[in-house]
Amino acid sequence: MNIHEYQAKQIFREHGLPVPPGEVATTPEEAAELARSFGGRVVVKAQVHAGGRGKAGGVKLAGDPDEAAECAEAILGMEIKGLTVHKVLVTPAVEIGSEAYVGIVMDRSTQRPVFMVSAEGGIDIEEVAEKNPEAIHRQPIDPRYGLLNHQAARLAFHLYDDIGVVRQASDVLLGLWEAYRDSGATLAEVNPLVVTPDGDVVAIDAKMNIDDNELYRQAEIAAMRDVEAEATSERTAREAGLSYIKLEGNVGCCVNGAGLAMATMDLVKYYGGDPANFLDIGGSSNPDKVVAALSIIGDDPKVRSILFNIFGGITRCDDVANGIVEATGRLDLDLPITIRLTGTNEEEAVEILEENGFEAMIDMDRAVERAVEAAT
Repeated sequence: MNIHEYQAKQIFREHGLPVPPGEVATTPEEAAELARSFGGRVVVKAQVHAGGRGKAGGVKLAGDPDEAAECAEAILGMEIKGLTVHKVLVTPAVEIGSEAYVGIVMDRSTQRPVFMVSAEGGIDIEEVAEKNPEAIHRQPIDPRYGLLNHQAARLAFHLYDDIGVVRQASDVLLGLWEAYRDSGATLAEVNPLVVTPDGDVVAIDAKMNIDDNELYRQAEIAAMRDVEAEATSERTAREAGLSYIKLEGNVGCCVNGAGLAMATMDLVKYYGGDPANFLDIGGSSNPDKVVAALSIIGDDPKVRSILFNIFGGITRCDDVANGIVEATGRLDLDLPITIRLTGTNEEEAVEILEENGFEAMIDMDRAVERAVEAAT
């Protein structure tokens, strides 16, 4: 689950990080009033679950309350990576002497969190990793012990020479680890972490992603979910119990099982196509899931072809077939559909599909190749 910057900052404050004050506004008038309460000179920041806000014009400096209202009016309602901005964070402007990046991410290959720090803050860490990877310093964390004091100090020394600043940064890193650990996060980062001309370390930005599997015991954080800020497809998938990630290709994939879904996407790429999504309907024998899946895929304007790849174990092929028939009858889908079914109740599924004018295939390679051709 993604949370907004202002929500992540709230968590950071609770763990002792030096975060400037800030409040959320939904109208230009509210933004002006907040700017007035903060002394006039503020930053107005779009609150949206997308990176690159600054490049998109979603972060603006305002010198007085009237200018803050103008900035808010320009940002509210704008789209950033397909998501509409409904609220802005108004926070006092901070004088910046230097910028750094600090963050923690779950490294699934080593099954442990990894701290990353870089003196090149204020830009996307992915860009730093691509253009100047040696500028990023990494510290794997043993989850039994967490971030130790000497590890925090060593990371801080990669960023700063001044011992006073190093001590402040070490405290920030220790607090960031506690926020990450206690919140059940998969990502927690500050970009940028700044040092003011007076030598104060301040976290002027905050980002956190929370593991969905942690939400049952994180009631306060679960309540932070902003449904309005989510893409409609992601919200629909979650409510239907589907695992869905939108990609940039044009071959819509509907698969059961994460491993098969990954293999299907690899095969789409092998045959020269681009998958439009990762979509796993899971092991349920519920036709409604298939209806929801087709609705999500069909609503993606980039999709030119739909591929079903079903291996019936727990999932019954005839239920998937019934779902396909029901969904295509209910939805206005003007897209070619390629279906590959094999496994539990395969014969019944083929009969259902053929009676309704669909062709069911057995060979996975042929099915994927046909779906890719249909998308061109």
